[in-house]
Amino acid sequence: MGLNPESRARFNLERASVLLLEDSTMGMSILVQILTGFGVRTLHRCENVEEAQATVQKVELDLVIADSLGAGGEGYDFVKWLRQSRIEPNCFAPVLLTAGHTPRDAVSKARDCGAHFIMAKPLTPITVLERILWISKEGRRFVECDTYMGPDRRFKNEGVPPGTVGRRRDDLPPVVGEAETPNMEQDVIDGLMKTRRVEL
Repeated sequence: MGLNPESRARFNLERASVLLLEDSTMGMSILVQILTGFGVRTLHRCENVEEAQATVQKVELDLVIADSLGAGGEGYDFVKWLRQSRIEPNCFAPVLLTAGHTPRDAVSKARDCGAHFIMAKPLTPITVLERILWISKEGRRFVECDTYMGPDRRFKNEGVPPGTVGRRRDDLPPVVGEAETPNMEQDVIDGLMKTRRVEL
């Protein structure tokens, strides 16, 4: 998406209710500064998963920003719990995960636990704002099945992979089929590609 840092656009999130799950004092301080800079007034600060789970059960949330919480990966488990908790509307809240490193397996883990995005630290205000705006605009549907609940993991609908049967009504057909009109002659195609002088 990419925001222009010189942009004079204004964003006001003063009515948003945001849960922050971060066990580092410095990390929490940075998140609070970034979000209060966006106008957020209602911040629920949680230092561990137990506090975050208790908060989810008490207040309505518009956004969750959770750290992966180190090598144990408790942040991923929290997001999975949130999605499967069936505590509405919080189980559908947008989730941004943060981590010190985001190798491919961390990105896959974030996607599979039901997070919208994972962001690598150190965080910058522009990156956080881009992700918040992206989530608000993208409108990915929620998927619920035996093994997963969360936003549709597909960013693009490119049809069903070859050799598999589609499961959704909007899946594109794997076979294109026969042409409905005759193919264009080569000289017609060449004529379309030639540069021509146009008089106005």
